[in-house]
Amino acid sequence: MSQIALGFIPDPMTVNFDKLLPSRKLPENVTSSRKYKQIIESLRSVGLIEPLTISPSSGDGTHVLLDGHTRLLAMKELGLTESLCLISTDDETYTYNNRINRLSTVQEHMMIKRAINRGVSPEKLAKSLHLDIAHIMKKVKLLDGICAEAAELLRDQMFSAKLSDVLRKMKPTRQVECVELMISANNITIPYAEALLAASPSHLLIGEVKPKKVRGINAEQMHKMEREMTNLQEQYKLVEESYGQDVLNLVLAKGYLVKLIENNSVARYIQQNQPDVFSEFMTIVETVSMDK
Repeated sequence: MSQIALGFIPDPMTVNFDKLLPSRKLPENVTSSRKYKQIIESLRSVGLIEPLTISPSSGDGTHVLLDGHTRLLAMKELGLTESLCLISTDDETYTYNNRINRLSTVQEHMMIKRAINRGVSPEKLAKSLHLDIAHIMKKVKLLDGICAEAAELLRDQMFSAKLSDVLRKMKPTRQVECVELMISANNITIPYAEALLAASPSHLLIGEVKPKKVRGINAEQMHKMEREMTNLQEQYKLVEESYGQDVLNLVLAKGYLVKLIENNSVARYIQQNQPDVFSEFMTIVETVSMDK
């Protein structure tokens, strides 16, 4: 197997800002954004963490700035005149600005917790990230009271730290059920989690104490919602078990119908004798996404 080519030269080099040419224009209000303020505070507290990404040098010694325009502006504001840069082997900005894997909420929690364990104070982290210290502590305690199985399911997801407050009120088995349901529905939000909490039977809650009643819903309606939510979870699991095989069958069926319709004689016969069926066949053939 051939070795994968790196997208940049591993050894960074120091480049004067006068030699950097921007590849895009920043918004006029960028200096008032929260992200810009975070970068400023981070530079003041710990310095530059991620080098700028630039293109190889041109004939006059200049480089095109591919990624790091906001960082460059922040460093200029702080009076810096040069910075460490990574030289890209590809002269394009799409990869660096659009194809970046963002940190998930759990990954962010692990990084903050590791920094504190290594001696970085929460106060310094809060200042560096331009966040309130209470927010930092909430991220540190993100997985406290969350079972390992639920935490593993949430590992690659983006969600509010307040979601943990809702899950902590449930027992481990119920936590896993609710997280699976939220991921399946692609709806990892506080309102949905609170609805699942309200629909949870008492024996699946910590202390077996029901949460506060939802305004406008009586006991009978709540019991009905619990029953419907249980049925919905069972249906999701059944669909999940057969989804792969169903999609494979649909792909094979579409391939067969494509060949069938390509036969002019067969297509004309079906269109003349079964126009409704032909219309459905054409809909399947023209389908390019399962979302449609």
